[in-house]
Amino acid sequence: MAPGVERSFTAASTIEEALAARRQGAAVLAGGTWMMRDPRRGGELPEAVVALHRIPALSKVEIEPDHVVIGAAVTHAVLGRALHAAVGFEGLVGAAENAANPGIRRVATVGGNLCVLDFAAADLAPALLVCEATVELETFEGAKLLGISDFLKDRHTLLAEAIVTRIHLGRDLVASAHIRLPLRKAGDYPVAIVSIGVDKDKRCRIAVGSVEPVARRWTALEQAMRASPASALDPERAAELALEHNDFQGRDGKEAEGWYRRQVLPSLVKRGIAALLKTGGLAWL
Repeated sequence: MAPGVERSFTAASTIEEALAARRQGAAVLAGGTWMMRDPRRGGELPEAVVALHRIPALSKVEIEPDHVVIGAAVTHAVLGRALHAAVGFEGLVGAAENAANPGIRRVATVGGNLCVLDFAAADLAPALLVCEATVELETFEGAKLLGISDFLKDRHTLLAEAIVTRIHLGRDLVASAHIRLPLRKAGDYPVAIVSIGVDKDKRCRIAVGSVEPVARRWTALEQAMRASPASALDPERAAELALEHNDFQGRDGKEAEGWYRRQVLPSLVKRGIAALLKTGGLAWL
């Protein structure tokens, strides 16, 4: 921490208050655990921070027959409990309930997990990609909706002026699974993550996190499985297709090298398909 720097903290009660703080240069407190480690990575803590947890609408999970809305200040623990019995969201529940450790899950928020720019191992990102989530942003010009893939790719630009307020999900998944590979000696961050879902149109959706700097859909494997529908019912065949269509460029990190992140993906796909078979969701295929 730089000596002599006067720092300020604002707990906004409304979106308007939060935007006013942003206009004054405050950073949104999102991913606080990661932010507090910035000095260790050679960065600096922001001089001003605004928190969103006092805005009531951002701490709610609204579950309707055809859609779900998740506030950005909802914690992992609350999200897991809220969606635990919701068919199709098994993968998202798994991501929320197995990320990091119990202490962090009680305080880490959905918005924080998505908005930490340089945190590649966020569990919720691939799970929300499989849900084909829409991100709601509040900007100085008003609200804006953006698909999760575009949001993740353009976060550096978007978050310079916008605040993530809600995540919108359709309810078109019939089953999903979330498989992560952690290395215990490196803590709770996963080496690789594979999220898989099956929708009402009998399509498999697959997303990968932690392997590259930004989570993304595995479209090459999705297309291969669409061309071979039986592979979605066979974990071994799905793993073979994953090996054939592995187009990821693994990132090197302290906990694992890039080649290893790529290498483990087929086995995670195999586990994911096996988990889907247990839910009965693949009976739609």
